[in-house]
Amino acid sequence: MARRQAEHIIVVGAGAAGLMAARELARAGKKVTVLEARDRCGGRIHPLSAAEFGYPAEGGAEFVHGEAPVTRGLLREAGLSSLPIQGRRWSADQGAFSRDEMPVPHTDRFYECLAKLKTDTTVADFLKRHFAGPEYRRLRHLVVRMVEGYDAADPARASMLALRDEWTNSSRSMQARVVGGYGALIDFLAADCRKQGVKIHLHAAVSAIEAPPEGAVVHGAKGDTIAGDAAILAVPLPVLKQIMLPPTLGERAAAAANIGYGSVIKLLLRFKSRWWTTGGGNDLADLSFLLSDETIPVWWTQHPTEHPVLTGWVAGPRTKGIARLDGNELIETGLASLAAIFGLSPTQLTRDLVAARGINWERDPFAGGAYSYATPETRKAQSRLANPEGGVVFVSGEALYRGRDMGTVEAALASGIETVRTMLRA
Repeated sequence: MARRQAEHIIVVGAGAAGLMAARELARAGKKVTVLEARDRCGGRIHPLSAAEFGYPAEGGAEFVHGEAPVTRGLLREAGLSSLPIQGRRWSADQGAFSRDEMPVPHTDRFYECLAKLKTDTTVADFLKRHFAGPEYRRLRHLVVRMVEGYDAADPARASMLALRDEWTNSSRSMQARVVGGYGALIDFLAADCRKQGVKIHLHAAVSAIEAPPEGAVVHGAKGDTIAGDAAILAVPLPVLKQIMLPPTLGERAAAAANIGYGSVIKLLLRFKSRWWTTGGGNDLADLSFLLSDETIPVWWTQHPTEHPVLTGWVAGPRTKGIARLDGNELIETGLASLAAIFGLSPTQLTRDLVAARGINWERDPFAGGAYSYATPETRKAQSRLANPEGGVVFVSGEALYRGRDMGTVEAALASGIETVRTMLRA
């Protein structure tokens, strides 16, 4: 006997993937209930107070990467716009500043080897096989810095083929910010969901899901229970592991171990002035990104806007050395890194500080880290997780996205749509 069409779907997680899935289901005439553990929607999109930083700052996701057709379409629908990233990238090394656009030795050979790669391998093994000599030291350093810093990935696990697709994508250099912040997009999605009858419950953490013969039963951490015809789990991979799942789904969820998941620590420092514009004796008025080898190695501005805010970023394995620091200690570490880069006193920078936040996403109980990345085993794991076995409990989110840009808001939104399409077909 064919299973009856699901009419009431429970979506666990009100991040980008969960809200997008809920909206698509509501548009298809389904009854939808969203359960969100936090006191807000958005998940790893985390808007901060404009009163604190002078603009709608981002504690989590900040950039629109590449073409991002789903994201940009949603922005148009919401009446929002994006502002392309402008300015120059610089590198700082022992007090010396240089344009980061300067050519890197052996780049041509690196891309030649990439183009010839047929069988997947990790970044670390690829570099060891083709670029082990001392003459490649700078190339190895820059590749590892990109893998760790941009993709929040461990070079010993990250897929070289997946990164090749990402790095050779001609639109990859296109980056922008949402005017008003990603929070404005989440507000639009949540409001549209509610307008179409979606019930969104905050402070509603989920501890377990059952899949009896007729539908899905979701158990809340507070002892409450809600029943539906089907459920979508739109939560980060570490959270998926914390939920007791039906045996068949539990076996599928074990495949998540073959999908990489990175850590990120993000700092936001608001100063009285844009003191860095003359740093190191250079004209840095149009500084966009600044790269270094300090403890907090990456910094960026809000250029072309003139907000006196620097955002610090450390990702991937490099977070381990400071993972146990609290917010205040992270801020102190950030100020020390800036002082070392610009040859200033941390005390001097502290006097100029107006507001600061230190956010360690690995310590966030509802995220457990920042975003996913591909390993050589990831595509098989994604297929296993996305398989709608039984047609009752589905998994969605940026970690299941099979395009070039895993770990992005675009990936989450697109995955939410694809999950609903799979559900409706089932």
